[in-house]
Amino acid sequence: MARRLPSQPPNLPGFSYVRVLGSGGFADVFLYEQNMPRRQVAVKVMLAEVVTSHVKQMFQAEANLMAQLSTHPSILTVYQASVSADGRPYLVMELCSAAIGQRYRTEPLSVPEALSVGVRIASAVETAHRAGVLHRDIKPSNILTTAYGHPVLSDFGIAATLGEADVTEAIGLSIPWSAPEVLLDETSGTIASEVWALGATIYSLLAGRSPFELAGRENTSSELIQRITKGRPQPIGRPDVPPRLEQVLMRAMSKKPSARQRTVLEFIRELQGVETELGLPQTPIEVAMDDWALATADDPEDRTRIKGVVSVDPAGGRRRRRQSSSQTVTRAPTRTVVRESLGSSPGVVAAAPPARWSRALVLSVVVCSVLVVALAITAVLVLVKVSANSEIPTVRDLSGRVSSETIVFTWSDPGLQADDTYQVAVGDQPPSVQHATEFRVDAKPGETVCVTVTVNRDGKTGQPSGQKCVERAAGQ
Repeated sequence: MARRLPSQPPNLPGFSYVRVLGSGGFADVFLYEQNMPRRQVAVKVMLAEVVTSHVKQMFQAEANLMAQLSTHPSILTVYQASVSADGRPYLVMELCSAAIGQRYRTEPLSVPEALSVGVRIASAVETAHRAGVLHRDIKPSNILTTAYGHPVLSDFGIAATLGEADVTEAIGLSIPWSAPEVLLDETSGTIASEVWALGATIYSLLAGRSPFELAGRENTSSELIQRITKGRPQPIGRPDVPPRLEQVLMRAMSKKPSARQRTVLEFIRELQGVETELGLPQTPIEVAMDDWALATADDPEDRTRIKGVVSVDPAGGRRRRRQSSSQTVTRAPTRTVVRESLGSSPGVVAAAPPARWSRALVLSVVVCSVLVVALAITAVLVLVKVSANSEIPTVRDLSGRVSSETIVFTWSDPGLQADDTYQVAVGDQPPSVQHATEFRVDAKPGETVCVTVTVNRDGKTGQPSGQKCVERAAGQ
């Protein structure tokens, strides 16, 4: 069946259209450049023909859900949501790559990468569950990658609250990664069906195909539904995939929901157990707990303590609090103890200061104090001088290549600080501000695009990189 053409990108105030990123059953995703602050963003726009009052409500629910959950490091960030002048709802989102969902069929993930991605995405799902939300469309194509290589879960378009899951009709589903009970209309989604989808997704990333696809056989929707509801997945067929990992995934894809891991957190711990068996560092669980906010305890000192996100210790199931760098350190009151008894306990310093100090001793103490203060002042001046003279780094390895209709410019991080940004200038146009080390520009055949990159620190710019020009050949 032929794919439909993308819809007309809407005219959005404060944004400039760049190009199409992708199309789905109910929406298109476009690349826009935001004018203030200047950055490239992905904009998901509903199709005009599917916009009804019910769909608008679902889209608004998605925007609210994504906004509430997108503080999670493995959930796609949503910047804003609104309705275009022609009546189509849209979401403005962080620009991410769809590389994982595109390459796994031709280049399956390594076992360490699949485990790491699995733990991080499952952590996002567990966090959603704790907020009372089911995703209901977990699959490889909904795993994106940020500019810093972090996998994030996207598309909560058919998400439902846990209480509404059994009574809410889904407007779509992805058959290869849907649990048997969902395909049989026994439920529209449960925690157990999310565990199934996670297991099927990680299986796909390793096998290069969905769990019930068969090479050289018909893989139509009806065939897949028949196999999913009646059969078991084939072995992954990779010698480097340990038997323990296959067992974890097969348990997650059990036909009976009661035979699966009871929660996504239990599924995560089993993946971490595989990492330990392989001698890999455990990917941390990223699950927000109820007590992450500031404490309101009666103890005045507790009011300044950050409770922090609680990370789960997979070995003992205990919670360990990650302390903020600004956390208060509680100290016992300082007291001077003077012991006059000659029978003091061994090891205890109990001598009181002499009743009279000699004049020479007093003078020595004063001199030492002055020296200490002088050294401290000197150290501060040196630190201030070093800080003032810190140089803004310069990008020195700017490169470019042609990729389809786009020219991709990339460079290495020259040593940015947390609040530094890149200013990317195309020709004489005003620069774009971003944190990523990649910049894409659409180019026509025969067109040459020139780019320079400059680091901005505290409103000051450093030395610009050398200008890099790339031509898209006439035949490309």
